[in-house]
Amino acid sequence: MSRTEQQEAEYIINTYNRKPGLTPCLVRGEGVYVWDKEGKKYLDLLGGLAVNVIGHCHSQVVEAICKQAGTLSHVSNIYYSVPQVKLAEQLIQNTMPGGKVFFANSGTEAIEAAIKLSRRYKPGRFKIISAERSFHGRTLAALTATGQLKYREHFNPLPEGFSYATYNDLESFASLIDNQTAAILIEPVQGEGGIYVAEENFIRGLRELCDREGILLIFDEIQSGMGRTGKLWAHQNWGVRPDLMAVAKGLGGGLPIGALVAAEDYTSVFEPGDHASTFGGNPVVCSAAMAVLKIILTEGFLDDVHEKGLYLKKGLEKLISSYPDLAAEYRGLGLMCALELKKPVARQIYEKCITNGLLINAVGDTTLRLLPPLIITMDELQEGIDIIGSALKEC
Repeated sequence: MSRTEQQEAEYIINTYNRKPGLTPCLVRGEGVYVWDKEGKKYLDLLGGLAVNVIGHCHSQVVEAICKQAGTLSHVSNIYYSVPQVKLAEQLIQNTMPGGKVFFANSGTEAIEAAIKLSRRYKPGRFKIISAERSFHGRTLAALTATGQLKYREHFNPLPEGFSYATYNDLESFASLIDNQTAAILIEPVQGEGGIYVAEENFIRGLRELCDREGILLIFDEIQSGMGRTGKLWAHQNWGVRPDLMAVAKGLGGGLPIGALVAAEDYTSVFEPGDHASTFGGNPVVCSAAMAVLKIILTEGFLDDVHEKGLYLKKGLEKLISSYPDLAAEYRGLGLMCALELKKPVARQIYEKCITNGLLINAVGDTTLRLLPPLIITMDELQEGIDIIGSALKEC
């Protein structure tokens, strides 16, 4: 083992499936590429798991971080903060006019805030319906909302009031509603579950169902948001607006941030003392997020993401045609996609890609997940497609 691998084994609690001798130690990034300690270059089609939406070390984000860090790096939320207020204004104007935002440090915190607000809204209503195969975070309530037993099974007793319906099955959700139901929580595109895209009739049906039953509709846009699908938020592809929305990952451009966005009818549910965050809305992070938003909202940027998504889809579908005994299906929307395999060799392909200078992700035994930076070019996408093709050929 290298010195870094030895130190990691000695000092860091092991919660990630790193593999000594294979998993690179990354020390530098620029654009869509990263480099390890030995100087090896990798094309990053994982983007920090949808965090590095505008790539690594974007000059405008670096400038915003440095300027704010040299001015004021932290202030308690007891006080007003200019970067926090400015970011909130930009988010609301481009997301949910009339709404308001609560800032946290991560996606799971944003989900926790959404759960608390939905339970606070109507006394006696506390139940949350989420989807099977979903992923909403690892803090206790977010974990309980996650529709994958493998993440929950070792942490009983879990909070009460959570149930799981079948994704893209409106009747399955409707059957679980009773007079204690507070909200339905879903990902417009399931990420950790393997990239499953919501059907338009399902999304629209959920909105109508929640309106009819008087319950809140919560969208988890932590992975699918910030332009990843070709729209600023994935739900905008269907023209359906949630009551609450959790965002994180790409918003900070590499720095930790989370946010709960609430529609106008729900902005006064929390009162002072109901919820808080020491580091939420940190001025340095908010400055970085404003720079990220400015880039993504530049005219033509999201249209380009859409076109790149179509190019990536076409390239992966060509691989399916070339390797029909191994590659089964493309799933995705924009630059959030998966290649489903017919054999349990996802980990093998992932490892071959690392060896050949490409970073992707294996989800379970049969799914490869791709979440490239949105600034990637067609040529760079083709480079990644070619490396995946070589890995498929070797399996």
